Amino acid sequence: MSSETITVEIWRGKEEGEFQTYQVPRMESQTVLDIVTYVQRNLDPGLSYRFACRVGVCGSCAMTVNGKPRWTCRTHIDKVAGDGTLRIQPLRNLPVIRDLAVDMTDFFEKWTQAKAQFVPTATRADDFAQVSPDDPQRKEASAGIECINCGVCYSACDTVAWLGDYLGPAALNRAWTLHNDVRDGGRAERLKAISGSGGCQACHSHQSCFELCPKHLNPTASIAGLKRATVKAALKGEI
Repeated sequence: MSSETITVEIWRGKEEGEFQTYQVPRMESQTVLDIVTYVQRNLDPGLSYRFACRVGVCGSCAMTVNGKPRWTCRTHIDKVAGDGTLRIQPLRNLPVIRDLAVDMTDFFEKWTQAKAQFVPTATRADDFAQVSPDDPQRKEASAGIECINCGVCYSACDTVAWLGDYLGPAALNRAWTLHNDVRDGGRAERLKAISGSGGCQACHSHQSCFELCPKHLNPTASIAGLKRATVKAALKGEI
């Protein structure tokens, strides 16, 4: 263990709370999640936070780090705390349960509102659908399919911050992947669901979701595709 330390400010409380300051030993290849875990296990056992896999798969460890939402298990402090200080807060745009843990209910309910679930058109008696990976629609779907529901894009989104009904980048990105899935039968209802006041047209294309997505997805591009699709559907009288 290094003799050097890092000064860490961590949010304690709910919506109303305050930062507590800790001194944590600095170690090689240390992540932000390592820092939080050290504090909880050695300095402040009452600290609440959420994590699971620790290897960049589950997405549950997202927090606000030095003002930006990040995936803490894959964020090394050398990249975000060059001056030796670190400020860690819960994700923005979601209710705080306690300390660094937020309530994700609104985030997932908006997936439901966007009808972001696959609607099958075949039965188990049918043969597997054969979709070429070179098909343009398949490429569009594949470009956004690796979302892990971490909530980073939702926290980063300025539109979510001021428009409570906005469905958010993750839900709309999922709607776009399904819109391009030739096996899906829910396109018409889905376009209706995402064309309202809180739907895709509310996006201002600031691209914070694209900039900060830990999976390097581009929800802004997906939402732009939905904007085009809803306009075409409206002109045809389908929505």
